[in-house]
Amino acid sequence: MKKAIITVVGHDCVGIIAKVCTYLAERNINILDISQTIVGGYFNMMMVVDVAGSDAEFETISEELKGVGTQIGCVIRIQLEDIFDMMHRI
Repeated sequence: MKKAIITVVGHDCVGIIAKVCTYLAERNINILDISQTIVGGYFNMMMVVDVAGSDAEFETISEELKGVGTQIGCVIRIQLEDIFDMMHRI
């Protein structure tokens, strides 16, 4: 298992979760956990995913997710879990 953290932030609109999940399914990336909220019209989602099953390079996945974000008007970022953990340590 190779865990990564995906964050999605932007103005709320129809289809954000569908677009992101469709991309992940096409790349054989499994969603392990997901949390989303809408505050004041802003959509915020955090996902823990397993990228081990994907045949794409991590950098490719990152760039393609940025492209999906551009299509839906959101900022999408992905980080490997160990890097995410190191950045958010106290």
